[in-house]
Amino acid sequence: MAKMNLLQAINEALDIAMGNDDTVVVFGEDVGHFGGVFRATAKLQDKFGKDRCFNTPLTEQGIIGFANGMAAQGMRPVAEIQFADYIFPAFDQIVNETAKFRYRSGNEFDVGGLTIRTPYGGGIAGGHYHSQSPEAYFTQTPGLKVVVPRNPEQAKGLLLASIRDNNPVIFFEPKRLYRASVGEVPEGDYEIPLSAAEVVKTGSDITLLGWGAQMELIEAAAKRAENDGISCEIIDLRTLMPWDVDTVAQSVINTGRLLISHEAPLSGGFAGEIAATIQEQCFLYLEAPIARVCGLDTPYPLSLEKEHMANEHKIFEAIKTCVNF
Repeated sequence: MAKMNLLQAINEALDIAMGNDDTVVVFGEDVGHFGGVFRATAKLQDKFGKDRCFNTPLTEQGIIGFANGMAAQGMRPVAEIQFADYIFPAFDQIVNETAKFRYRSGNEFDVGGLTIRTPYGGGIAGGHYHSQSPEAYFTQTPGLKVVVPRNPEQAKGLLLASIRDNNPVIFFEPKRLYRASVGEVPEGDYEIPLSAAEVVKTGSDITLLGWGAQMELIEAAAKRAENDGISCEIIDLRTLMPWDVDTVAQSVINTGRLLISHEAPLSGGFAGEIAATIQEQCFLYLEAPIARVCGLDTPYPLSLEKEHMANEHKIFEAIKTCVNF
């Protein structure tokens, strides 16, 4: 297997998808000759031409409106929103049009071929407009799938599965890991099934659950906990909606404890939905209240970024509190 970083894995997935299917087109701000602000689409225009990989005007609402129109006509557009912080101008198009197209037309029409790619998250000293994690807004919208990879292997396999899925997908890419996460990636064409969580590591005392860049911090905290004799089971959710309830519930039945960690602020974050569901399904098995370690309920800061984030130290302390409850 070839070694590559997360960004190269995404580029390879797009290359394969476009090479195998003429209906796949890639567009967004600067994605053409420039290859996107992070170079995720580098050289795709050279290979597939300006009709299939092209720049758009700086209008996120226009990008998704255009993508909806193309998808409704049977194309498989892959639209890039340059930073997830800028997805909100397109919010109306996504939640009122993309998500509901099939439902409101009585299944006469749909935009199921649409994939929206966008880099999300902090840890790069980007401050406001370049650090937010808005995934929870979209998990509350029926009709959308929400996917977040954590490493290059997942990025390639999950993106290919997202592009070929017959439902609209928002694909959040952890930009902090774009070049930092390097690993072996299978050659050629493969898919990782959506809505299937991965048990990264088995354990017996507590289940640790996260997704995307947060997994790196969860794994680091788990190593510290294991030095203290605490056995951690680690699960990467990978798809937030629809999410793999069965895998998480079975793990919690086995361990009796659950800690969920994500970058987004605590209030209204997706951890709350997971906690409510697992409490319903596993109440009699729980040995401690379900713990959440999340970002602070403040606008994303620049100078106090480390304090804002749900870091390894906070997760480690929460593990000990949960196990000693």
